[in-house]
Amino acid sequence: MKNGSVKGASSEPAWVRYSLIGTALVFVFLFLILPLAAVFTEALRKGLGAYFEALKEPDAWSAIRLTLITALIAVPLNLAFGIAAAWAIAKYEFRGKAFLTTLIDLPFSVSPVVAGLVYVLLFGANGWFGPWLMAHDVKIIFAVPGIVLATIFVTFPFIARELIPLMQAQGSEEEQAAIVLGATGWQTFSRVTLPNIKGGLIYGVILCNARAMGEFGAVSVVSGHIRGQTNTMPLHVEILYNEYQSVAAFAVASLLALLALVTLLIKSVVEWRHEREMKAIAEMPPERPRAATLVAH
Repeated sequence: MKNGSVKGASSEPAWVRYSLIGTALVFVFLFLILPLAAVFTEALRKGLGAYFEALKEPDAWSAIRLTLITALIAVPLNLAFGIAAAWAIAKYEFRGKAFLTTLIDLPFSVSPVVAGLVYVLLFGANGWFGPWLMAHDVKIIFAVPGIVLATIFVTFPFIARELIPLMQAQGSEEEQAAIVLGATGWQTFSRVTLPNIKGGLIYGVILCNARAMGEFGAVSVVSGHIRGQTNTMPLHVEILYNEYQSVAAFAVASLLALLALVTLLIKSVVEWRHEREMKAIAEMPPERPRAATLVAH
């Protein structure tokens, strides 16, 4: 009965397979490829000269620079937090573990606008810490620190959420074997744990970076929309579009799309190399433990 069910499930009529494939391709074309092509088409509608002029404009360059700075700060911090949180949750048992896991998921269930308002409540002029910050001439809201904090909040679950199930599924046998073989804690992490989680880690960083560069809601609340100072690329696109500068708006939007495509290309190359490395290790003679191979390298 079981074999018959498996055979029936894998021998659908050709029209079913082609219909599913066709539906998927149509969906991808309509909702991914076509909108992406429309962005680049509109950005280049007045030629390359107008395109590069829109990107060289001082406010646009300021938005590009602020977006990259925010991502360069938020992603490494979330990387460190994600690895630490995943390691603690997957490798140890402690009181409050379920609560910590729930807190990691909090930004997924809270609107980004609400997250931005929380930071205004905490650090705004009339917020909890506002008077103290003003007395010491520290500006967080409507300044770069507020943008970075809001971005960190909305992006910090991505890396941890990719690593936690991966580490839990892998267990800790290889780490224990490496320690028995004489590896230090850093050697165990860098040569055993890190290669095992590299795929999930890269994917988490990709998602975190994409969200950091494209975040709108939380950043919009805390930025103050000060042109040339606190506008990131998504906010600058909104301002240009509202001012009917559609070519300039789509030019900046196309740059965001290009950054996303380059990030995906890097992810694909790194994953390809990782698969080759893992295949080479798997094909090694069985008499040599995998942990010993990784520690030796």
